[in-house]
Amino acid sequence: MMRVFVVNSGSSSIKYQLIDVDSAEVVLAGLLERLGEDGGDAADHEHGMRVVLDRLGDEAASIDAVGHRVVHGGSAFTEPVLVSDDVVAGIEAVSELAPLHNPANLAGIRAARTVLHAVPHVAVFDTAFHQSMPAEAYTYAIDRAVAERHGVRKYGFHGTSHEFVARGAADLLGRPLDELTLIVLHLGNGASVAAIDSGRSIDTSMGLTPLQGLVMGTRSGDLDPAVLVHLHRVAGLSVDELDTLLNTRSGILGLTGHGDMRDVTDAAAGGDALAEAGLAVWAHRIRHYIGAYLAQLGGLDAVVFTAGVGENSPALRARVIDRLGHLGLHVDPFLNERAARGPRIISPAGEGPAVLVVPTNEELAIARATAALVG
Repeated sequence: MMRVFVVNSGSSSIKYQLIDVDSAEVVLAGLLERLGEDGGDAADHEHGMRVVLDRLGDEAASIDAVGHRVVHGGSAFTEPVLVSDDVVAGIEAVSELAPLHNPANLAGIRAARTVLHAVPHVAVFDTAFHQSMPAEAYTYAIDRAVAERHGVRKYGFHGTSHEFVARGAADLLGRPLDELTLIVLHLGNGASVAAIDSGRSIDTSMGLTPLQGLVMGTRSGDLDPAVLVHLHRVAGLSVDELDTLLNTRSGILGLTGHGDMRDVTDAAAGGDALAEAGLAVWAHRIRHYIGAYLAQLGGLDAVVFTAGVGENSPALRARVIDRLGHLGLHVDPFLNERAARGPRIISPAGEGPAVLVVPTNEELAIARATAALVG
């Protein structure tokens, strides 16, 4: 029996779970918020980790290893690694590629290593699964010397989720993962698509940062890069203002005025034209990627929905698939709409590629990766 303490550290928060890896049971879970703020749960990350240990009580003695979520591993980290001083320095070196995430992840790692110094720590990277992409998929067509000097290429994100869900899809279909071609749709407030061939990511929609790709809750996804130049010239927007616009005031929120997809679907059902138009743009972009990745894969065994929207919105799943009948993709209305929580097939039997819903569990994936490394 192995218990892994999974830490997801934000700039002012620590989300944690103590997981029994063999049974997949969550022994304890919690969240500290507003670290360093008046009235917050802790003065800083190290104090926060000590608060967490107090909450764990006697269970803290059962921790065998600590698994840390790290958003960006750059090109250096292609798989989970045991945390050392050199690894910490390596994560810090690529932090300029994820300035909002990696420093926060490092704060959690440093705090946990101080407080839980007697057990091994493992860093699990959101980008690692996608490092199997071929060069033609991850290369941007800009000056090569500039790109290499500054690490400009596609890295991809949500890799821990995409890999976990791909394995779940193989289990559901009763086939080896290395025999399958899959398109996984991770649809939440953040959203991405991955093309997976024989268990390896060959392309994904997010890029240098998590901004590229699909229309998300507040992020724009794909757009002509000249839009930024245009807005700088004609609207006088600064670099910081453009960053804020594309990351926090765009996407579904920017299109509809609503930040939650449940509110958007309710508004569209009530006749709100902006909500309906926003959903049309959202679904159009997903179908665009499905078609592109089907062409890259050369065949398709299943499309897999996961994450908050993908797992919980039958109407939005149907909206995405309804126009893809010419590709052999269909959903069965009864299977799609019935109340269910676990992995399931929602397409008619024997009609083209399967359409699946496979719930993601990134914390369990991190725990399993940690256990496999320190085994």
